[in-house]
Amino acid sequence: MHAPVETDFLSLMSTGLALVEEDGRVCWLNAAMAEMLDVGPRTAMGQRLTALLREPSLDAQLARTLADGRAFNLRGTSFAVARGRELLADLTTQPVDGGRVLVELHPLASDVVRAATPLSATLRGFAHEVKNPLAGLRGAAQLLERRVAEPDLRQLAAMVIAEADRLATLADGLLRHGGAPRIASVNVHELLERVETLVVAEAGAPSVRHDYDPSLPDIQGDSDRLLQILLNLTRNAVQAGASTLTLRTRVEHAVRLGERVVRAALRVDVMDDGPGVQSDLRDTLFQPLVSGRPDGTGLGLALSREIALEHGGDLRYTSHPGETTFSLYLPMERA
Repeated sequence: MHAPVETDFLSLMSTGLALVEEDGRVCWLNAAMAEMLDVGPRTAMGQRLTALLREPSLDAQLARTLADGRAFNLRGTSFAVARGRELLADLTTQPVDGGRVLVELHPLASDVVRAATPLSATLRGFAHEVKNPLAGLRGAAQLLERRVAEPDLRQLAAMVIAEADRLATLADGLLRHGGAPRIASVNVHELLERVETLVVAEAGAPSVRHDYDPSLPDIQGDSDRLLQILLNLTRNAVQAGASTLTLRTRVEHAVRLGERVVRAALRVDVMDDGPGVQSDLRDTLFQPLVSGRPDGTGLGLALSREIALEHGGDLRYTSHPGETTFSLYLPMERA
């Protein structure tokens, strides 16, 4: 059974998204897709997608997606759009209910709006959603801190309060003045030590190993948002059943990040010995609303990759049973 599409949520995404009927005609698209195609949303409705996004193999990919009932990708493809403009992008098609196809467009060119926008609508929507639950969580933790006598329990309650405050600050930052990241010097090893403290404090925590490059300098970034990426990756590993986590840092030279090659990039690896990424999720893992857990929201990895892209970096992974590695790449010099 194909997944239903929640267009109200997807309308807020900065990723270009469109729903295409079986005959190839657009029946819905979000504002980001309309802007990437350089066409008005009303104008696009009812038109064939291949008339708006011209590439010889796209018709065949749409047909194959419906016939095989699974997702397909076009990587680093040049599409012709309105006014003769060329758009370099990754494109994914996946089947959804009603014999339709969800098309996702990730531009790689530097002139697209997503690259120029410091904060995506997804992150803003996420910030709105978490603020009220965070306030309740903090209040409950404060009551516990006042009522328990054991020092260890008071310390855990204080940790909950500190994390709630950090996430509230992050949410406020995302919502204020367009949510531009707060760029400052960041010591990635201090972030990783904080991640370890939080993960170890949680029930069922695995053992944690370090493989750090001590010569790494500080980088420029938003520490709260980068911490969120690392927490998402480590918690995903724990929830997948990993018994051991390895946190590794390295410098990698001549790395392609998007459309440019940077001279040096910091690579932070979160490695685990869990069962690995499910084969049916490998092509869509970073897409929103895709999760390998019945209770998962499918937002954690999508948000993490957006934050990485926001910093001029990327989030990638390799996986097979017994060894999965998620790698966060960050340029050593901010663009």
